[in-house]
Amino acid sequence: MTANGYGGVDPGGGFFDTAAHGHRPALRRLPQQAPGREGGQIPPDARRGARSRPRGALSVYLQLRADLLNGHYRPGEKLRAEVLRRRFNIGSSPIREALNRLLAEGFVALEEQKGFSVAPVSGEELLELVRARALIDGAAVTESIKHYDTAWEEGLVLALHRLTRVARRTPEAGADDPEWEKLHRAFHCALVAGCGSRWLRRVSEQLFDAAERYRLLAAGDLSPRNELEEHRAITQACLERRPDDAVRLLEEHYSSTSRSIMASFAEGDRR
Repeated sequence: MTANGYGGVDPGGGFFDTAAHGHRPALRRLPQQAPGREGGQIPPDARRGARSRPRGALSVYLQLRADLLNGHYRPGEKLRAEVLRRRFNIGSSPIREALNRLLAEGFVALEEQKGFSVAPVSGEELLELVRARALIDGAAVTESIKHYDTAWEEGLVLALHRLTRVARRTPEAGADDPEWEKLHRAFHCALVAGCGSRWLRRVSEQLFDAAERYRLLAAGDLSPRNELEEHRAITQACLERRPDDAVRLLEEHYSSTSRSIMASFAEGDRR
């Protein structure tokens, strides 16, 4: 592998240590709060049917988490309690509980005297996520192959098959198909499902969601590539019980995505 300038992994090399080279990468254009939008406004599609949604801290948490992942709220945007109370038609306690849970997961930030806001994004954090995912998922995939059984094999093959049957994006669409997003997550969960550790699986899912936030923020500008073939190659290495190749391909997969995201943000800065 050769090292790349984004801190990921390229074929034939390892992770690029930015600190050792005397610089840290930066996203020159961050998709921060949209100009002219008052922080904490209700996303347009969230207004429809808001009063019919089940109430409670859990439902508020789940909806806000989905909105944060999908970019309805932009990095740095204020999450005003009074706006959220009106949106969900609920009291202050469930709102605080949901926001504190999202704070613990790193999706929101809290400043004294300023309240909650959407967590910022940065090139440094993106590269940290890539490294963490490679370590955690690499270990989980290695363990899954080590403890190879029919249930894991069938689950992985089925997850890949379902993913191949849904197009990520049609020419008319301006965003990824939500069904593809769901199946994509299911595939990555299936990769690590045979590791025998619920803690590894749990951390893997948390890292996936954190990284997805970056990908979805840049989704409209990402350079096209054949991700399906990357998924197939990873699966084939797993089925042939080649853990080293499976981990290498997984690292390259994550690194390719991070490079595309960085390039997308940099391109937006030049516009």
